[in-house]
Amino acid sequence: MSDWTDGYMADIGYTFGYYTELNPLRVKLAFLNSGIVCPERITACELGFGQGLSSNIHAAATLTQWYGTDFNPAQAGFAQELSAVTGSGAKLYDEAFDAFCNRKDLPDFDYIGLHGIWSWISDENRTVIIDFIRRKLKVGGVLYMSYNTMPGWATFAPMRHLLTQHSEVIGSEGHGIVSRINGAIDFSEKLLATNPTYSRANPHIVERIKKIKDQNRHYLAHEYFNQDWQPMHFATLADWLSPTKVSYSCSANYLDHIDAINLTPEQQAFLQEIPDLMFRESVRDFMVNQQFRKDYWVKGVRKLSPLEQAEALRQQKIVLVNHREEVSLKVTGSMGEATMSESIYNPILDVLSDHKTKTLGYIEQAVKGNGIAFPQVLQAVMLLTGAGHIAPAQDDAMAAKTKRHTEKLNAYLMAKARSSGDISILASPITGGGLAVGRFQQLFLLAISQGKKQSPEWAQFVLQILGVQGQKIIKDGKMLESPEENLAELTDQARTFAEKQLPLLKALLIA
Repeated sequence: MSDWTDGYMADIGYTFGYYTELNPLRVKLAFLNSGIVCPERITACELGFGQGLSSNIHAAATLTQWYGTDFNPAQAGFAQELSAVTGSGAKLYDEAFDAFCNRKDLPDFDYIGLHGIWSWISDENRTVIIDFIRRKLKVGGVLYMSYNTMPGWATFAPMRHLLTQHSEVIGSEGHGIVSRINGAIDFSEKLLATNPTYSRANPHIVERIKKIKDQNRHYLAHEYFNQDWQPMHFATLADWLSPTKVSYSCSANYLDHIDAINLTPEQQAFLQEIPDLMFRESVRDFMVNQQFRKDYWVKGVRKLSPLEQAEALRQQKIVLVNHREEVSLKVTGSMGEATMSESIYNPILDVLSDHKTKTLGYIEQAVKGNGIAFPQVLQAVMLLTGAGHIAPAQDDAMAAKTKRHTEKLNAYLMAKARSSGDISILASPITGGGLAVGRFQQLFLLAISQGKKQSPEWAQFVLQILGVQGQKIIKDGKMLESPEENLAELTDQARTFAEKQLPLLKALLIA
C-alpha cells in the first residue's frame, strides 16, 4: 500500500452511495423539532466525500456553495467531472486532510459534514480535522458527523480484527482486496463452524457473518478493512470535539427523535431523570445498543421560545417523495417494528398525495376535522421523514434557480445508466437532495428526453441498449433469455413507471 493512503483503503473504489443526512436542508426540521435555532447555510464542506455524489447533488440542487476533499484521486476525478458537468461551482479536491484543511483560499463554513470517515482515520488525521472545525466553522455553524459507536460494535469488534488480520497475514496481496476479503469471510465461517466459545457467548455473530457475505465487496473494503478502525463512545467523541466549541444539538436520524419506537416507557422515564444531556445520550446508547450515530453539533446552541418554535414549525415546507400507495404504515425502531395509526397517518398522507410542497401549518388546518392536533402532525412528519417517505422542501424560487444545474447532472447520470446500475440516484431541486431512481427508470427518462412518448417505445429503447452490451434481465432469480421475454418485462416495467413513478418525478422536477 502506498504511503499517500495513510492506512486507508485505496486500491478499490468506494461505492456510489448517496447520504441524505448530508443535505443541509434536512437540518432545519430536526433543529426546530428540538427547539433549537437553525442558522442559514451558504457555504458547506464535506471531508472525505468518496465518489462525491452527495456533494455534487447538494451543490446542484441548492444555492449552497460546496467545498470538499477526498484523497483518492480516482474518486476526486469523478467528483470534479460531475461538478464541471452541472456548473454548480462545487470546489472538490483530491488532497489529504492536512493539505486541504490548511489551504489559505477556503472560506469559513456554515456547515461541515463527515459521513463515516471519522471511524476509519488515524488520530493524527482526527487532530487535523478538529483544528479545521475549530478554525473554519462559523459561530452558529452546524457540524454533521456520523460514525461507528459503542456499545453496538463491542461484540463484533474482535471478529472484525480477525478478518483484517487474516487479510494481512494469510491473504495474498497479489490477488487484490476482493480476493482477500472473500478469503477472510470463508475463514471466519470455518472458524464459527467449530463452535468456539466466542460465538456461543455472542450467538448473533454467525448471522452477522452471513449478512456480510452478501454485501458489496467495495463497501466491505472501506467499512472493515482499513488500517484504522475505531468505533467511539459518544462521550469520547465529545471530548475530541471540545476544542471546537461545538455542542451536541440533536440526532440527524429523524427516527431517533421518536422515543415511542425506540424506548420502553420505563427507559424513557429513567432517561428523563438524568439532568445532563451528554450523559443522557451515553446512557441511551446502551438502551438501544447503538452501533452507528448520526449527530448534529452546533457552534453556539440557541434555544427557541415555545412561540418561536411553533411559528417556525408551521412554516416548514415538506413534500411526499414516495408514491402514496407505496407508503408503508410500518416503521422499524430500536424496539422492532411498529405500526402507525391509520386514523392519523392516512389523512396526512392524503393531503400530501399530489406531491406538491405543503407547510406543516397547512397540513394542520387540512386534517383538523379529523381530530388530529399539531403535535400529532409533527410526530407523523418526523417519522415519515425518517422512514424516507417525506422530505423537507425548499422555496419554489430556490428550486427554479437550481433546476438548470440538476437537469445537467441528471442528464449525465442517466447517460451513465446505459452501461451500469451503479448510480441509482437523481437530483431534485424541490428537496435539495437526491431521490432513488433505478437503472431502468433512468433509461425510461432518457428515452423520454429523446422524444419517445409512449411506454412501448421506452421499453424498446432500453432493450436496444441492453442488446448492444449483451445484457439480459434477471427476474425472480432467472435470466430472461429471449428478446421477446426481455421486451415483455421491460414493457410491464415501463407501463408501471408511466402510471406511478413518472408523475412523482415530474412533481419533484426530476422529469
